[in-house]
Amino acid sequence: MQTHSYEIEIKSLLGSKENADALVAKMRAKDGTLKTVGSHKQLNHYFVGGSLQKLHENVSAVVSPADLEKLKDLAGKAKDFSVRTRAADGKVILVVKASVDDTTSSNGTARLEWEAKVPASIEELDNLVLKSGFAYQAKWSRERSEYVYHNTNVSIDKNAGYGYLAEFEKITAEESQAPSLKQEIRQLMAELGVAELAQDRLARMFDYYNKNWQDYYGTDKIFNIE
Repeated sequence: MQTHSYEIEIKSLLGSKENADALVAKMRAKDGTLKTVGSHKQLNHYFVGGSLQKLHENVSAVVSPADLEKLKDLAGKAKDFSVRTRAADGKVILVVKASVDDTTSSNGTARLEWEAKVPASIEELDNLVLKSGFAYQAKWSRERSEYVYHNTNVSIDKNAGYGYLAEFEKITAEESQAPSLKQEIRQLMAELGVAELAQDRLARMFDYYNKNWQDYYGTDKIFNIE
């Protein structure tokens, strides 16, 4: 039986740099052992359509046998899934996320996650994804700072289009833990005074960006969608 990891993640729209700095200050005040993991820039390319089975075939030369087996297992059970490629810190990664609750695979609060480092450029990896029947949905650029706050991963992103966004995340190998971990994250966010970004608003933002990404990718421009 293949073992997958489950990503339990809740987002908060911070908007401005001042709000992002205030969140970091609150975390430092409430957690004397707050760990700063680091900062980096990312390119994230999102895809739609396509076949996970074909993707499995086309990346077989650049993905390890163990990771291929996990991808094959995921392909056999995934209903709603999203595929993306990422370039960060000199590494190129192929990512597949499948929903495990009633939210979406693109922005859900609980998702089965698979990723593999690939010895190729992001353009070369993109071509393998496109060859598998996928098409570009959008290209995203962000600057990310990462922290560990009370055993919870916290990423603060400066996203093209969105502005500043915080992501609170826990990882588990047990799908059954998703509800309790979401509750833990929401409690931490309440203590920090940050509001959860509603899934319907996030969906509207995601849809707007996807339709207009050429205007925002690689820039500091932002929009506001209620």
